[in-house]
Amino acid sequence: MTSDELEASINGFLHEAVLLLQHLTVSSLSSLEAVQPMVVTRGDFIASSLPSTNSFAMTQVVGTRSTKGCFLHSAYGSKRNPVEKLMPFSLPAKLFAGKERKIERIARCIPVAVKSSAGVEAAVLPVSSQDVPKRDDELQKLQDIQNRGDVSVGMWSKPTVGRKTKIVCTIGPSTNTREMIWKLAEAGMNVARMNMSHGDHASHQKVIDLVKEYNAQCKDNVIAIMLDTKGPEVRSGDLPQPITLTSGQEFSFTIKRGVGTETCVSVNYDDFVNDVEMGDMLLVDGGMMSLVVKSKTEDLVKCEVVDGGELKSRRHLNVRGKSATLPSITEKDWEDIKFGVDNKVDFYAVSFVKDAKVIHELKDYLRSCNADIHVIPKIESADSIPNLHSIITASDGAMVARGDLGAELPIEEVPLLQEEIIRLCRSMGKAVIVATNMLESMIVHPTPTRAEVSDIAIAVREGADAVMLSGETAHGKFPLKAVKVMHTVSQRTEATMVRSEQPPNLGQVFKNHMSEMFAFHATMMSNTLGTSIVVFTRTGFMAILLSHYRPSGTIFAFTNEERVRQRLALYQGVCPIYMQFSGDAEETFRSALSLLQERGMVKGGEEVALVQSGRQPIWRSQSTHNIQVRKV
Repeated sequence: MTSDELEASINGFLHEAVLLLQHLTVSSLSSLEAVQPMVVTRGDFIASSLPSTNSFAMTQVVGTRSTKGCFLHSAYGSKRNPVEKLMPFSLPAKLFAGKERKIERIARCIPVAVKSSAGVEAAVLPVSSQDVPKRDDELQKLQDIQNRGDVSVGMWSKPTVGRKTKIVCTIGPSTNTREMIWKLAEAGMNVARMNMSHGDHASHQKVIDLVKEYNAQCKDNVIAIMLDTKGPEVRSGDLPQPITLTSGQEFSFTIKRGVGTETCVSVNYDDFVNDVEMGDMLLVDGGMMSLVVKSKTEDLVKCEVVDGGELKSRRHLNVRGKSATLPSITEKDWEDIKFGVDNKVDFYAVSFVKDAKVIHELKDYLRSCNADIHVIPKIESADSIPNLHSIITASDGAMVARGDLGAELPIEEVPLLQEEIIRLCRSMGKAVIVATNMLESMIVHPTPTRAEVSDIAIAVREGADAVMLSGETAHGKFPLKAVKVMHTVSQRTEATMVRSEQPPNLGQVFKNHMSEMFAFHATMMSNTLGTSIVVFTRTGFMAILLSHYRPSGTIFAFTNEERVRQRLALYQGVCPIYMQFSGDAEETFRSALSLLQERGMVKGGEEVALVQSGRQPIWRSQSTHNIQVRKV
């Protein structure tokens, strides 16, 4: 390359910087000398991709940041036109004609300003017609790319599809009114959870009735109902006032009822003395305080405080590495389960499940009641980990309950177990919820910690169907803000996830029926063509199958069963819609597409993939399955 050719290329590269500088005020230009540069010198820049030369002086090209921390880039407030705000940073068109593609890749992510060397005033370079983009054409092109959900133009592309990961909200004193239920639903709640450890049947009945009222009134959205059993919790007894425990202090727990002094308190579990051994670590409230067992008698466990704190009434107790020898479903739980059957809830979240026997027992009971309720075991005890595969196989999903899980097992194991449980549920076609402490700080603060935001993003990237809020919405000060944070973080994370046309291979479990194969290929077709999927279901089976393959488009699941519509609200990427089916397939198809267009869910002229498959045929023979692409 000659010196003239090289200089022409460099001048072209500088044109983009000049265009940006033209938008700066005189005062901004005068302050550039005070700017701290993230230096990329022209010499270094050229040396990385072009032959070296000494034929001319090297003028610095630097990415700069102002003293207020604002980058000179459209995403951080510079005054660029709409096209430039959508465009990834690029070099002039002239520079792309040759082999200097490396420069494009480097410059794509470097916002630049020009500063001359040795105090020489920067020259204004001429701008050729090639360097002035056709604004309207480029804007339309980039908007079309984004409307198709393609984020390959840059990781900062805005999400253009609805959130796929669902949000479970625990309803409590902060949110148990009609106004708050409606606002939570508008903010992004998909499942309303009732924690049976708190409140009574009357208060939970009120919430169920409000959710059902909302579902009856709202045709564009639906909220599922989850009942979370209390389980065999070991708790301390009542205290007249909180006790402050300090490190090194002796403190005891007794199985005698009604004891509450400064040195001893009752526990509600008669076998507590038998379950613990000398040297065991007792954790209070999941590790907020810890005590080590020093000795025990027939009715007393003597401990030494390791990590002190304030002990209040009815605090949750765990033994690190052990589970209480209590039945997973207590007498109170059975009463709550019957309450759920009477109210036709959608899901049971079963606490402290240790093995699959508990799940089989509960499902047998539900069948005897003719109750169509799905069972979600909470993985939160040490005993459940060796039986993880059999528990999930027997269930309809799993919840990663990280609070007690982190108390009974070493805390560093929790993220690894979360990833493994999500992977196992995905491979077996089961729903998976990540719960506990996701936005814990927002119970009292209006904004989350950065670690909490990352926690949500990790759960979304790992493939969770839903993420859950507990105290944040039950008794927190900012329940609506917490839901909105979870919504925006989930949606933003999904927008940057690169999905291949080939769906994930989820294991042999998905290859035992023709419907599984059709779900796989329908997902591949949808991803390739960039379409949404329309499916008609009476049981939810086909919509759930499609959800587990994670198509890039929305799954519009039409059903003529209100219970199925509510249940599908939990599954990732599924938009459940209630509609009566007619005896004529074509008439139903036309009605469904018209309904989607009326509600603004699809646009006229848009193509959708229509899937007819599943275990219960609708408008087809048992042996016939088909996928078709239709234009709205």
